[in-house]
Amino acid sequence: MDTPTATAAGSVFVLFGGALLVWCALELRLRHQLHRHGIPATAEVVLDGDPYGELYGDPYGELDTAPLLSYSTLPTVGAAGAGEAESVLSRPRGHTMLRRPAGLAPGAVVQVAYDARRPSRVVLAASETRPCLPSDVFWALLGTSTLAVGLSLIATVLPD
Repeated sequence: MDTPTATAAGSVFVLFGGALLVWCALELRLRHQLHRHGIPATAEVVLDGDPYGELYGDPYGELDTAPLLSYSTLPTVGAAGAGEAESVLSRPRGHTMLRRPAGLAPGAVVQVAYDARRPSRVVLAASETRPCLPSDVFWALLGTSTLAVGLSLIATVLPD
């Protein structure tokens, strides 16, 4: 491989692999923090109003892997006294399957945990979902291997 091509390809692989590893670490940290310190709530899976759903033969949004959740937050206490509860529509963070499980069909009630400062950050409770470890390991391995390929390409260009 020519020197400019190897340098450019190696730089792209290093940037992609590094960004993927950073994203994996931040996503893991966020999900872990929400599971441990998030406010538990009960959410309902609502029908997604996606106008493109019917084009793919999915008018009820059952094939979308990340369900749209509707839940109410706890009332906040401000300087003027008690605030009001907020109704939130959000999609959960973390691993989603290729097909939506039957337990996440529109109208189902699920347990979630959300961030009090940013209520749109929500994860499904551990009892509602399968472990994310295989998916997390896959993305971490992909990021690590991409980073290694990029570094090895750049190393071949360096003078001996």
